[in-house]
Amino acid sequence: MSVSLPHVVPSSSIGGPVTIYEVGPRDGLQNEQSVVPTEVKAELVRRLVAAGLTTIETTSFVSPRWVPQLADAGELLESLGEAGRGARRPVLVPNERGLDRALEHGVGAVAIFGSATETFAQRNLGRSVAESVEMFAPVVKRARDEDLWVRAYVSMAFGDPWEGPVPIPQVADVCERLMALGADQLSLGDTIGTGTPGHVEALLAELDARGIGVERIGVHFHDTYGQALSNTMAALRAGVRVVDASTGGLGGCPYAKSATGNLATEDLVWALHGLGIETGVDLDALVVTSVWMAEQLGRPAPSRVVKALAGADS
Repeated sequence: MSVSLPHVVPSSSIGGPVTIYEVGPRDGLQNEQSVVPTEVKAELVRRLVAAGLTTIETTSFVSPRWVPQLADAGELLESLGEAGRGARRPVLVPNERGLDRALEHGVGAVAIFGSATETFAQRNLGRSVAESVEMFAPVVKRARDEDLWVRAYVSMAFGDPWEGPVPIPQVADVCERLMALGADQLSLGDTIGTGTPGHVEALLAELDARGIGVERIGVHFHDTYGQALSNTMAALRAGVRVVDASTGGLGGCPYAKSATGNLATEDLVWALHGLGIETGVDLDALVVTSVWMAEQLGRPAPSRVVKALAGADS
């Protein structure tokens, strides 16, 4: 497959390296109606590594009753061997039981998943925001005692389907409480995709005023309303250098009508390369991988770049 490259025009407001935090194997596949075979998941991770992605969230050690699509977390890590371990292969753990399972498989990094709103905290974790922070405290402490790298997700940071717009100070309060547990990195999640660039700038400014600088922040945008890439550019202009993305645009949000999933890794790579920012990612190989994964799922990849480049080659 021959890939056209964007015309490179650097920006005076966006520079420096950017880390792509690939979430396709975990966040992308957890919402699939059918269970993807373990060997397909393992092959996806291997292909992503071969394409040059260095940070890949592989799976989640949650209860199989809640997320049956990721019930094979241990089997997947065993299949991947060393390719599934280390500080650049995080796994999601909701509680100490999940951490126990992750540690059994020799993981080097974990992520916890909090909520900026009470309604989602109750629906997703079965407890209040305060109770969820209390639940995460021993998880983070034990993880740090084991020299693991720890990420803290804050979902519903830009809007909630039940509570509507979420006040920025409320989001910042939850972020402060999670980071105070000892997490290394904070990921701001626009779970239903309602955020806009000005909102992104305002939230980052509020966090900076509270001592959580952009060097400790990643952004996680869903493209429900077509805002994921523009929101990412706003975050990059503000100094954020970690961006979550999902190969092919895999994933979606069950709480928003017409949700179209995560920011596609290919769309992000195209934009970064156009800015002259080197990612180390082979876009050609990534597009091939997304086309292959789409075939496994039986539907086209949502990514605009995949559609454009794969279509141009057919």
